[in-house]
Order: sequence, then structure tokens, then C-alpha cells
Amino acid sequence: MAVPKRKTSKARRDKRRSPNMKKALPGLSICPQCHEPKLPHRVCPNCNFYDGKEVIASEA
Repeated sequence: MAVPKRKTSKARRDKRRSPNMKKALPGLSICPQCHEPKLPHRVCPNCNFYDGKEVIASEA
């Protein structure tokens, strides 16, 4: 059975793991109500609409 001769250093270990840390930004979608960019599957922070319905009552 293969056994490492020396302990792997933290720098060497982290260099190997570094490509996994590059995360892509979440894609933005356009709100059909106010046409502002928003995160998909979330209430629009600008107009408080989701799926064509007002979810959070806006103070007018």
C-alpha cells in the first residue's frame, strides 16, 4: 500500500485546492415588471413583484 513519505505542507495542499475556490457570480435576470436586474427566483428588490404578483406591500 502506498504511504506518503513526508507530510504535505499547507501551501502545497492549498495550491491544489485553489481552482475550486473560484466561484462564478450568480446570473442576473431582468424583472418583467420594472425591467431592473435581479437575482433569479427571488422577489425584485425594486418593485417587490414575483411571478407577476406583488409579494411585499409597498408603502405609497
